[in-house]
Amino acid sequence: MWLERLSGQPTPSASTATDQLRSSSPAPHRSSHLAPRIAARPPYGPRTSSLGLGSQANTSTHSLNSPKLPNGSSLKQQIAPPPDFVDPLHALRDLIGQASDLELDVGNDIGAGALESKPSLLLEDVDFGGLSLHAFADNSDQEEPKEAYRSATQTVEEYEAEKDRFEDLHRSILACDDVLKSVQTSLTNFQQDLGAVSAEIETLQSRSTAMESKLENRKVVERLLGPAIEEVSIPPAVVTIISEGPIDSSWITALDELERWSKMIDGKARKSEKVMATSDVKPLLDDLTNKAVERIRDFLVSQIKALRSPNINAQIIQQQAFLRYKSLYTFLARHHPVLGEEIGQAYINTMRWYYLSNFTRYKLALEKIPVFVVDKNDAVGADQSTHRPPANRASQPNHDPLTLGRRIEVLKRPSQAALPSHIAEDNKQTHYLETPFLHFNLALIDNATAEYSFLATFFSPTSTFQAISRHFQQIFSPTFALGHEFTKSLVEESNDCLGILLSVRLNQRFAFELQRKKTPVADSYINGTNMLLWPRFQQAMDMHTDSIKRATAAVSSTRGAASALTSPSSSSSSQSTAPHRLTQRFGQFIQGILALSRDAGDDSEPV
Repeated sequence: MWLERLSGQPTPSASTATDQLRSSSPAPHRSSHLAPRIAARPPYGPRTSSLGLGSQANTSTHSLNSPKLPNGSSLKQQIAPPPDFVDPLHALRDLIGQASDLELDVGNDIGAGALESKPSLLLEDVDFGGLSLHAFADNSDQEEPKEAYRSATQTVEEYEAEKDRFEDLHRSILACDDVLKSVQTSLTNFQQDLGAVSAEIETLQSRSTAMESKLENRKVVERLLGPAIEEVSIPPAVVTIISEGPIDSSWITALDELERWSKMIDGKARKSEKVMATSDVKPLLDDLTNKAVERIRDFLVSQIKALRSPNINAQIIQQQAFLRYKSLYTFLARHHPVLGEEIGQAYINTMRWYYLSNFTRYKLALEKIPVFVVDKNDAVGADQSTHRPPANRASQPNHDPLTLGRRIEVLKRPSQAALPSHIAEDNKQTHYLETPFLHFNLALIDNATAEYSFLATFFSPTSTFQAISRHFQQIFSPTFALGHEFTKSLVEESNDCLGILLSVRLNQRFAFELQRKKTPVADSYINGTNMLLWPRFQQAMDMHTDSIKRATAAVSSTRGAASALTSPSSSSSSQSTAPHRLTQRFGQFIQGILALSRDAGDDSEPV
């Protein structure tokens, strides 16, 4: 019977035990679609076991209805297993992959043990495919892994459910194929472009090599011809600045460069070896020089016109325009002497007008300063009690023209500034004649030294000392004549010996100032002023001497001269010991003359 079970169909108890063993297997549960295949098996043979199927396998709880056979049964002795017999439990264990906790022997009672280890529910039905248990066990070693086996048992419904996912996957694969095709096309085009770029790089490399060789050859030629070309070529920047640039420091630098190129090319042109480049550049250089001369002329003319503007300070223009760009006139006089002489003459005429007009206004302003009138009535020997003052002296304050007093302070001041014209016009205080003389000549000498310094600096590169002196005399001759006229008007009718002598001392100081500033061209003005002052001083001294003679002669006719000069004139002051008034006036006058002659240091003076 055991052989029949092993070689034939399995009993329900065996199936139930197998199901119970399957329930504890870790393999996933299979669907029950194998049940029909089990039902379609061939029917049981005529030889059946006494262990019949009394009930359904799924509802039975006991697999054996009869008691166990004794161990000494004759059936076990009659049917011996073959040599290669395999225990069914071991075969099931190998098939299911899980060992049973209960070891059963064929000769033992399997009923109770089977019931105790039988699972309550089979995991799935196993299709043996008409094979025996041994063949099924041998065939199971050659089957696919469990995962492939489980996937092969999927139902049609599961495939239908996953159909859309597979279609999407298929479409994604097709899209990937299209993308890969486009990528392949792009890579192919990139490879072609890369080949073209490589060819261009090779071409550029060859051209670079050729250019490098040309550059080396050009450097060699440049080292040989560069100095010679630079000697006969004018930089474009110099041409642009001279032609179009504003006249400033950079323009002066460009003009110096042009002058250097001109000398260099002229030197090469005078050599015996003729260079064609020199003859080609010479006309262009002449045109550029003429353009520079034209621009210099316009610049100097504009500055000369600015000197004629009202209330302009000529020294500011001289310092900021003429002296700052004095090389312009030098270049103009060198390349166009006639035009340079005309520009110089225009400047001389302008400055002659400038100084004459300004000093004329200044003279008129100084003439408005009230001046003490000193006439013959103020002589030393004049009798003040018998003479009435003239009408023009009625408004003057009291003063003593024979007393030096503080008038000598004009000689002791180390530095003085000329009185501005607007202050002189508003000055109502009465002064002696040396005050307007001081301020007029102080301004004149200051401007004369400044102008001579400018002429010596501006015209010296192209003019000699004699030419500069002539320019100075042309400018200041009218102004010097105006100064002599003003001095003459101050001393012509004045008998103020102290004032005239103070003017002489001031004139000597002006002469020393001219020597210190190295301005010998103004010596003629100083000498002319002395020629006006000394004769008038001599006339005033003669007037005082004559007055003293007349006074002593009048007194000596009545009594002795000595007593007349030492005695008072009235009987009311008979007890006074003071000297006579004439003696006092004479003493004050002589003291002032001696004080002004103390530092003269010249024995040839008439004093």
